Amino acid sequence: MMRSLWTAATGMNGQQFNINTISNNLSNVNTTGYKQVRADFEDLIYLNSRIAGTPATERTVTPTGVQVGHGVKIGASQRIFTQGSLRQTDALGDIAVMGEGFFRVLNMDGTYAYTRDGSFKIDSNGQFVSSNGYRLMPELVLPVNFIPETLSVSQQGRVTVKIPDQDDPIAVGQIDLYRFVNPAGLHAAGENLFVETAASGEAARGRPGTDDMGKVLHKFLENSNVSVVKEMVGMIVAQRAYELNSKAIQTSDTMLGIANNLKRG
Repeated sequence: MMRSLWTAATGMNGQQFNINTISNNLSNVNTTGYKQVRADFEDLIYLNSRIAGTPATERTVTPTGVQVGHGVKIGASQRIFTQGSLRQTDALGDIAVMGEGFFRVLNMDGTYAYTRDGSFKIDSNGQFVSSNGYRLMPELVLPVNFIPETLSVSQQGRVTVKIPDQDDPIAVGQIDLYRFVNPAGLHAAGENLFVETAASGEAARGRPGTDDMGKVLHKFLENSNVSVVKEMVGMIVAQRAYELNSKAIQTSDTMLGIANNLKRG
C-alpha cells in the first residue's frame, strides 16, 4: 500500500479538527468573555532511509539524509487569552475585567471555577451570582433595603450602595480577581467556566488594579476576542488544505490502479 494514502489521510483528519475549532470560535463570537482557540499541529515520525552524517567514505560523511514523513498530528488546541473589546450595558450586575484576571465562582459541588464572563445577577438573597446561579467568591451580599441605582463598583473592586435615610454610601464588599501562571493550561468546563489544572498552576488572588492585576469596570461586559475575518480566512485555508489532501489520495489511488493493470508482454 502506498504510504501517501495514509499520509494524506492524516492531513484530512487534521484539517477536519481545524475546521471544528474554527466553527466553535465562530459560534461563540457573541459569547461574553469567550477566548479564541487555535489548533496547533505537529509532523509525525519520519522514515529514515539515510541519516545525515552517515559515513560515505573513509574521509567523508553524507551532508544530507533521506527522510520520508508520515503526515501530521494534532499537537494542541491553544486558547488565546487576549483582551476582548468592552461594551457598555448599564445593567446593574454587569462587570468587565480590563486586563489580566478571572472572577471566581463556587460550583454546586463546592469546587471553584473561574470565568471572564461578568454578566452577574442579583438573586433573592442579594448575592451576586452567575447566569447559572453560581455564587461570586468572595461572597458579595447586598443589604435588603439598598437603593439599586446607587450600586457602584470601583475599578479596584470596592462595592458600595446607599440605603434609605442615609446620605453617605456604605461599603458592602470587595471583588477580587485571580490569575494563573499559565492560563492556557486551564480546563474549559463549559458555561463560560474554567477549572484549575496542574498545567495552569494555582490561582493567585489579588485586588483589581494592583500587582499587575486587571481592573474591573461596572456596567460593562467583555466581548469575545474572536475575529470573524481571521476565522473566515482560516476556514478557507483549511478547506483548501483538506481538498489538496483528498487530491493526493485520488492521485495515489490512480497510481495504484496503473500498477495493478500492468501486464507482462
